[in-house]
Amino acid sequence: MQFSEQWLRSLVNPPLDSEALGHLLTMAGLEVEESAPVAPPFTGVVVARIVEAEKHPNADKLKLCKVDAGQGDLLQIVCGAPNAAVGMKVPCAVVGAKLPGFEIKAAKLRGVESFGMLCSARELGLSEDHGGLMDLPADAPVGMNLREYLVLDDTLFTIKLTPNRSDCLSLLGVGREVAALTGQPLSAPQIAVVAPTLDDRRAIVLDAPAACPRYCGRIVRGVDAKAPTPDWMKQRLQRCGVRSISALVDVTNYVMLELGQPLHAFDNAHLSGAIHVRYPREGEQVLLLNEQTVTPAADTLLIADESRALALAGIMGGEESGITLETTDMFLESAFFAPDAIAGRARSYGFVSDASHRFERGVDFELAVSAIERATQLILEICGGAAGPVVEAVSKEHLPARKPVRLRPARARRLLGIDPDDAAIVKLLNGVHLGVRHEGDDLLVVPPSFRFDIEIEEDLIEEIARLYGYDNIPALPPQGGLAMLDRSESGRTAWDVRHQLAGRDYQEVVNYAFVEEAWERDFCANDAPIRLANPIASQMSVMRSSLIPGLTGNLVANRKRQLSRVRVFEIGRCFERKADGEPVVGFHQPVRVAGLATGPALPEQWGVPTRNVDFYDVKGDVEALFAPRVLKFEPVSEPALHPGRAAAVLLDGRRIGVVGELHPVWVQRYDLGTAPVVFELDMDAVLLADLPAYSEISRQPAVTRDLALVVEQALPVARVIEVLNESVPAIVKGVELFDVYHGKGIDPGKKSLAFRVLMQDTQRTLEDAEVDAAVTAIVHHAETVLGARLRG
Repeated sequence: MQFSEQWLRSLVNPPLDSEALGHLLTMAGLEVEESAPVAPPFTGVVVARIVEAEKHPNADKLKLCKVDAGQGDLLQIVCGAPNAAVGMKVPCAVVGAKLPGFEIKAAKLRGVESFGMLCSARELGLSEDHGGLMDLPADAPVGMNLREYLVLDDTLFTIKLTPNRSDCLSLLGVGREVAALTGQPLSAPQIAVVAPTLDDRRAIVLDAPAACPRYCGRIVRGVDAKAPTPDWMKQRLQRCGVRSISALVDVTNYVMLELGQPLHAFDNAHLSGAIHVRYPREGEQVLLLNEQTVTPAADTLLIADESRALALAGIMGGEESGITLETTDMFLESAFFAPDAIAGRARSYGFVSDASHRFERGVDFELAVSAIERATQLILEICGGAAGPVVEAVSKEHLPARKPVRLRPARARRLLGIDPDDAAIVKLLNGVHLGVRHEGDDLLVVPPSFRFDIEIEEDLIEEIARLYGYDNIPALPPQGGLAMLDRSESGRTAWDVRHQLAGRDYQEVVNYAFVEEAWERDFCANDAPIRLANPIASQMSVMRSSLIPGLTGNLVANRKRQLSRVRVFEIGRCFERKADGEPVVGFHQPVRVAGLATGPALPEQWGVPTRNVDFYDVKGDVEALFAPRVLKFEPVSEPALHPGRAAAVLLDGRRIGVVGELHPVWVQRYDLGTAPVVFELDMDAVLLADLPAYSEISRQPAVTRDLALVVEQALPVARVIEVLNESVPAIVKGVELFDVYHGKGIDPGKKSLAFRVLMQDTQRTLEDAEVDAAVTAIVHHAETVLGARLRG
């Protein structure tokens, strides 16, 4: 909303400059989006009258004018404006005047002296009109400073109101706020009741009382629609961004800006019978003032007479019944429309009006009669005529109820962090016309009819903060006692896990917990996923039970952007139904960490041959995540993973996750190219860590022995190493596999596993006998438990 500072100061004039006033409004919740002067700075410009205007002796397009600028003697000024004429009153910049961009000096133009300049609106920075001199009214006092005469020392404020503050869509509403915030008196417009001098009236019928519980109207006859709008009213309308149309229309716009009540004027000669406020009939159409013909929807309220629809109620009037310069008798309308009956209707027809903007936010439901009296008063002063009585139709049971709201001052003080006493709170609320009464330790506050935003206690607490001043509320940093918390060495944080995976060249992603139902069916074989009652999108209708589908979706997005090497991980919550036998019905919500890798194992470079990442690369990443704890891997069958290229991850005999290559079916279905390798682990297992234990570093030389064992082809290497470690003496520090062989020299169904055994003592050099004994013990145990034999 845009308005003139001078108009506001005519209602309330606080001892603040324009900048301070703008800051005050902003801090009160009426954000000043822009403030700009009405005119650029200039000096030395006065009202002048052209006494003589003759052709310049040496130029066809120039005139030699004698001008009365109120200085006693006439000024000789050379002027090139085509509209310069005798008797015309115009702005005159005398010698020494400073205009935007230049200063006026005495000069010779084509051999004739000129002592000043007659100005156009563009030369003064008042508008872009440069077609001629600015024509001032005939009653403009000669010699008066133009800035003073046109009230140019004014500022235009544009405030950005939140939808709940519809009471400030008027100068009176903003004035109430400024008066309450500064303690200055409010000079509200004096609204006199216009005594009717006619008995003419038009009946009003409320066919939709819930949508329009109050409608007022009066007939005014004998008006002069061609009467000029007063300059002061034109000026105020213009500075509020409203174009002057005609005196009758200007009055309705002026009252709307002044009081906040939209009005509409009908040509009474074009009305037939009673006025009805009703919903449209089938096929009914209205030609609006913007020349748009609309077929109102069934929920659009209409103003109609006995024969036809006249206007869209609270939105826009109709062209066929509107005011023209030939109107002599008018019917003036002032009403209250329920916000729900107006909200969104104008936008559905492709436009927004000032009236709909106000009605859909809420207009004072007690203002209709006062506004029609104010408008009648101005119409009679400007256009003459005689007024009939105000006819009012009201459905009181449908008017908004002003229920008292309970406020606990102690709670307000606690929430706001300020300490005004009860009396100060009552004074603040009374300042904005909120009726307050005590009830024990609480306050009961009754909102006035123009405050639709006061409904609950929190609204009142916000009001106290706003009136007290947001910038007066101390910004105290939170205080609290900090203590060094114990951090167990047997655990680590999720951030440690993130850093470790990032160090393995993975990048973290965060996906929605809502996924496509097809993902759950494909990757998790889940035909009964947890469905959302109100999904945010059709492709996000169920809760995920695994992180792997989301990572696959990330891979699909990267593939579409021609990225071949992708390594991503996610830490997030999954959602699983509880089993029927569990005591509490609901869902498990385990936190898991999952990763995906595909494409080249290393970024492309000249020093290492390019190869694709495989199962063992990702298996190594998983083992590094748990080091120094030892994991076991067992073959597993999972819906998402390739049979034979997937393993269950076990820690201390408990399954904690899976690792493997994505199933070829899903690789083809989702157009992934090469198959990615994925893992998914329980986060609680990942966060565990072994307590660090001291181990003496030996200074003695180590001894290594290699041995090759022939075992069954199906026997996992992990089982062989487990058995070997069961029998090793204390001097054995490690057993590692370094070769696998099957083929010539090895029986069918068998394989040869070559191990390197590292032996060392911390105190002495080992002897050959004890080294040989240790190797013999290892081989014997493998033969006994696994049926292995030493390869010859």
